[in-house]
Amino acid sequence: MRGRSYWVSLLFFFSMVLLFVGERLIGAGSWRWLTAVGAAFLTGAIALRLWRAKRATEQAQQVERAFVLLYGVGALAVLLYAVQSDLATHLLPQPLSESAPRLAVALAALWPALWLVSAMPILLTELAYGAVVRAPRLETGRLYEAMRGGLGLAAAIVFAFSAAYIASERDKKLDLSFFRTARPGDSTHKLVRTLDQPVQVGLFFPPANDVHEQVATYFDDLTKESKQLEVKHYDHAVDVKPAKDLGVSGNGMVVIARGGRHELLSVGLELESARTKLRDLDKEVQKLLLKIARPGRTVYMTVGHGERTTNPASETDKRTTIATLRKILGDQGYAVRDLGAADGLATDVPSDAAAVLVLGPTQPFLKEEATALERYLGRAGRLFLALDPEPGVDFKDLLDPLAIKFSPTVLCNDQNFARVSFQESDHANIATAAYSSHPSVTTLSQLGMRAPVIMMAAGGLEEVGNHAKELSINFTIHAQATTWNDLNHDYRFSNAPETRKAWELAAAVTRKKVGSNDAKDEARAVVVGDSDVLSDGVIQSYGNPGIAIDGMRWLLGEEAIAGEITSEADVPVAHTKKQDVAWFYSTIFIAPALTLGVGFVATRRRRRATKEAV
Repeated sequence: MRGRSYWVSLLFFFSMVLLFVGERLIGAGSWRWLTAVGAAFLTGAIALRLWRAKRATEQAQQVERAFVLLYGVGALAVLLYAVQSDLATHLLPQPLSESAPRLAVALAALWPALWLVSAMPILLTELAYGAVVRAPRLETGRLYEAMRGGLGLAAAIVFAFSAAYIASERDKKLDLSFFRTARPGDSTHKLVRTLDQPVQVGLFFPPANDVHEQVATYFDDLTKESKQLEVKHYDHAVDVKPAKDLGVSGNGMVVIARGGRHELLSVGLELESARTKLRDLDKEVQKLLLKIARPGRTVYMTVGHGERTTNPASETDKRTTIATLRKILGDQGYAVRDLGAADGLATDVPSDAAAVLVLGPTQPFLKEEATALERYLGRAGRLFLALDPEPGVDFKDLLDPLAIKFSPTVLCNDQNFARVSFQESDHANIATAAYSSHPSVTTLSQLGMRAPVIMMAAGGLEEVGNHAKELSINFTIHAQATTWNDLNHDYRFSNAPETRKAWELAAAVTRKKVGSNDAKDEARAVVVGDSDVLSDGVIQSYGNPGIAIDGMRWLLGEEAIAGEITSEADVPVAHTKKQDVAWFYSTIFIAPALTLGVGFVATRRRRRATKEAV
């Protein structure tokens, strides 16, 4: 009797297949007689179970009756389907969907749930029933446990589908990501402290607004730094005149004004949609404060010598561009212009140049151009040089006035480097967090190991001896002691003349005017042995932005506002190719294997305990 139990359940499921084909695949038509056949087989399966229940022993009889009950639930599900389907039109005056639409919808959702509550316990109980078919004693506890497991699985499926349906109908979204409004960073605090004229901040929000509360908390921290910063709260619907004077067309705006000039920042009114702006609020506010609190300055980038630009110089130029750097300079309030021989570089540097940037030239400068830059330094000019060793040019004419020597040999490190291509050429992507305490690397020195700098194919810098005493050289970024000069270009360390040492990667140079101690009368220069560090895709990584931002601030005498800008934006987790492979195989194979292993061990222990008990 026990051995033939599954044949009855197979008959039950076969009847369900016939009903499905007849109703869901064929529907109206000559083949709908399959529905009647399926109903007949279902009735036969229930009758067979009743017959088995009468002939079974006492223990097996309890199991057979449970099967009868589950078959009945399945039959009830089929009956509920028939009531709300077009089959009922032959018995009812009109379809249930018209006479009782809510009841029809309820039955349409109820009958699949009932069918699952019937089918899943039947399936699992039959599997358990077949495992004990030859046992001397029927383990009814095991069968009931399987039945309860089927009921739980069915309930879980019903719950999942119900939750998915409700979520789609309600169209509600729950964001569980990390969120926190950025607080004023060290740089913004310093900027507010240096305000020499009153600056007004207008917050336009309606009463009891969540976004207003977040923004107000941010500015409350800043007002403690200086009395020159005044914050006022407005409602656009009430304070019409201030809104008109400041050019505000609605609520959800932050206005920073000084004198007759004002800058606007749109934040929004809904907290969920304003999260992106709030996470980067410190960066956006500092950008507006810089535009308002200080006069605009013009910086020039040299062109015509193969320098990096916003677009590749030619189709064969595969170097990354510096569009991001130009944007960063623009956000800091600098107007960026090009400067080449056609723009007068061979004659002189424009008088409005706050600084001149030479970024990754591949060709030497003309003698007239180098002389113009030297004269510019003599007028307390400010120069930012980022050179590359690949062209093989030492740029002696540019560096001699600074008493700096550049070695056009790529530096490598086989211990501290960034993997990009997973080849030995990656040894040229050296990483370091060794900084001095010079103001041109303020943020980097504060962050230390949390903000390493990645330089891709950098060259080393050295100080030229016997230079003028007015010249002061401070090396600000140092390579790790395991770095070597790759003279044979094989990315592997060889013995002499290749040397492992802490090569100098960046320098800050000051040349004081004779007889003057005023910082405005001194020439300043920043020299970096790599221009890739400022290129797109690299400049926003780790500590690389600090080289450009703090370097420019020191050049222009604004080191007092150097510091970290806070951001609460989520940083995507980046994996190397090997890490991605490891995560893939661990989730696909290792984790399931561990789960199966634990289950196997637990099952073996349970069986052993059962045998010992018997």
